[in-house]
Amino acid sequence: MFFIDALELEGLGNRSYLAGGAHTAVAVDPPRDIDQVLAVAARRGVRISHVVETHIHNDYVTGGLDLARVTGAVYRVPAAARVSFARTPVHEGDTFTVDDGITLRALATPGHTPHHTSYVLEQRGAAVAVFTGGSLLIGTVGRPDLVEPRLTEELARAQHASAHRLAAELPDETEVRPTHGFGSFCSSAQADGDSTTIGKERAGNDALVQDVDAFVAGLLAGLDDVPAYYAHMGPANAAGPTPVDLTAPPVADSADIAARLAAGEWVVDLRNRIAFAQGHVAGSFNFEADGKIATYLAWLIPRGKPVTLLAESPEQLAKAQRELARVGIDRPAAAATGEPAEWISANDELRDFPRATFADLATLDPSEHRIVLDVRRDSERADGWIKDSVHIPIHQLHRRQREVPAGVVWVHCASGMRAGIAASLLDAAGRDVVAVDDSFEAARRAGLPMVTGPRSDA
Repeated sequence: MFFIDALELEGLGNRSYLAGGAHTAVAVDPPRDIDQVLAVAARRGVRISHVVETHIHNDYVTGGLDLARVTGAVYRVPAAARVSFARTPVHEGDTFTVDDGITLRALATPGHTPHHTSYVLEQRGAAVAVFTGGSLLIGTVGRPDLVEPRLTEELARAQHASAHRLAAELPDETEVRPTHGFGSFCSSAQADGDSTTIGKERAGNDALVQDVDAFVAGLLAGLDDVPAYYAHMGPANAAGPTPVDLTAPPVADSADIAARLAAGEWVVDLRNRIAFAQGHVAGSFNFEADGKIATYLAWLIPRGKPVTLLAESPEQLAKAQRELARVGIDRPAAAATGEPAEWISANDELRDFPRATFADLATLDPSEHRIVLDVRRDSERADGWIKDSVHIPIHQLHRRQREVPAGVVWVHCASGMRAGIAASLLDAAGRDVVAVDDSFEAARRAGLPMVTGPRSDA
């Protein structure tokens, strides 16, 4: 019998897989912190004989090269992918044995990238699952615009063809096991559900129910912003990532933290946004360890900028360090754990700012001067916004702060997490802020004047 174990990378919205039989297994699209994969293999009592990549990833640093080195596994990468390291190239139709009676067969499925390859897991010659990477996802497909703008429409059409190829060649009961689609910006839409089959996708996936022109038009119209750090992931993976280093960073005391802030380095507080608002080191930024820290910190921080992490506990620090290593933020310059009072000198005071709801915002006198700052993405704002609000997406705020008018800034997003980040950025710049920690659906219920229609930045 075969097994498939999924490794959830919730912070990045991805999954990796270990699949095999009684003795040996294959790792598919492994994360950079390969100890997770090794632990799953150890629990199964299997040896990893193969490591495969569906494509050169744009949203995280792969652990494939290192995992193959550590285990002695054969490292298989699509033949058309341009890489700078030794690997076993995978071509259309290649088949290799994973365990007794269990094989993996390569299918060319271009679209997410030109070289994208899916792998069909077969038991005794019958397809039981397909690892689709960034091709066919749950209810959607991987986005086609991450390689080269001039190729976007061509790759969108290739996604449609690849989805149809998978549906035509595989039985309806075949499990679909994608890498993207669980929150990753590599997906063209959020996955609808947790699992799927070829048959389910045949009945409801736009790539399989729409003609190619309608599908491509809808896909291209719905493409969202691309995290800035994506530009560095593909080259890092093509060059061959170095092994991850998760050893504890140097300990920072209050003087060191102050010196790093004075030097313009980033000091990031990992505590939840409620605790941060109640008291924090002046000049520090808040990226919650339990939020999408890898995505948003990597998106906002200038590449190569030193970062010092402040955490409640060693466990919180270690979790964040692991998440950041997955996107190439390899080593925090320093770190401190404990309480915020321990992170400042005796002569300094902690900063704080208020939190509120949309109902609180609605109670303000309309004549009272206040600024409402919407930090949602363009695609979110298109569905409606608070009248007269200023719109600067969170990933643009750090470089566009001067565009925020004078006055107390009430900053909101869709649920509160990004508003906490934005409030911390503005607070560090000396602005008076109120973090609206609330669901945007509550804005309409609170009676705030809303605007819908063509997108406006006003």
